[in-house]
Amino acid sequence: MNRRKATLIKGPDQHLDDLNKVEDNFVHLARLALAGKRHDVLLLIRRASSAFRGKMPEMAEELNQLLREASASETPLRGDTVAIAPVDLDSRLNLATVEQLPELAHEPIWPAAVAGSLQLIVDERRREHELAIAGLQPTRTALFEGPPGVGKTLAARWLARELRQPLITLDLSASISSFLGRTGANVRNVLDYARGARCVLLLDEFDAIAKRRDDSAEIGELKRLVSVLLQEIDNWTGPSLLVAATNYADLLDHAIWRRFDVTVKFSTPDPNQIPLAIRLFLGDDITLEPNLAGALELSFVKCSFSEIERVLTAIRRQAVVRDEPVDDLIKGAIRKRARTLPKSVRFEMGAKLHEAGLSDRQVHDLTGVSRDTLRKRRTAAMLR
Repeated sequence: MNRRKATLIKGPDQHLDDLNKVEDNFVHLARLALAGKRHDVLLLIRRASSAFRGKMPEMAEELNQLLREASASETPLRGDTVAIAPVDLDSRLNLATVEQLPELAHEPIWPAAVAGSLQLIVDERRREHELAIAGLQPTRTALFEGPPGVGKTLAARWLARELRQPLITLDLSASISSFLGRTGANVRNVLDYARGARCVLLLDEFDAIAKRRDDSAEIGELKRLVSVLLQEIDNWTGPSLLVAATNYADLLDHAIWRRFDVTVKFSTPDPNQIPLAIRLFLGDDITLEPNLAGALELSFVKCSFSEIERVLTAIRRQAVVRDEPVDDLIKGAIRKRARTLPKSVRFEMGAKLHEAGLSDRQVHDLTGVSRDTLRKRRTAAMLR
């Protein structure tokens, strides 16, 4: 009998060895499943599929189908994965927070360019199969830049909600350590944790960990951390979407920018968006006289969405608690904000308040523009 034939004929001892291997693997699989170690279970199934491919192709294909279904699961972080979220070795604090299905208090208001960029990210991930056939992959990484309060964090939450995936957020206070090399290890652990699952990973306040390495004020530890981030972003693969958000784009290391597939620039609301924000945060149950509303809109020039929300929420709260007229509270807000505005804006605001029925004295009280100036500007407007 030649050597090739000998390998095709099994004796009793070889059959016994095969049975023992199957029994050992089954026991090991049961032990991992009962311990809730999902990733280890998937790894064992993947190995079994490879082992059965030649001898039992139908079973191998069934195992592969199970793996595909597990990979497409919409809530991969439920249960055991959350339980093993990475922690700092010294403080034992969680290095990341996890929201299984993020919810939004209200629908976002964004410029058309921002809304289009975010929707494209969602559409790409909903059509991963078509992209794969074309030899492409969806956007893996995105950098959000813009001043505070313009909706960057909200955008990450919106993406997670639209994709029906968990949102994982790096906890900077727990991740940054005074021990040499620990911060880099903590950040890498969070990235590894999110990489293997289908989720949206948010690195908020990204400038705190990705500062320019040519800044002489920064210590070597943070410069090494930037090198870790560059390597990790370059190697970012898998089903998860990595989003970094920064308020201070000029502080970022120059090498960071080209590592991201997409950069989305957020800004304060434009004149067309301010009325939408006022209506959203003031509520549909409150109606303002048009000129008073116009003056309020002018008072919010160059304000962020979060600032508009803060002011209007405070007004609604005070109207309920003190039973004060909303119009009076709105005028108080205009008075407070007008002092910080350019003269040209205050003049325009004064004209709208006068059209709303306020006297020159009242307009002067709210805007700081003198009554004489108000009369002269009205006369000049009438003569034009």
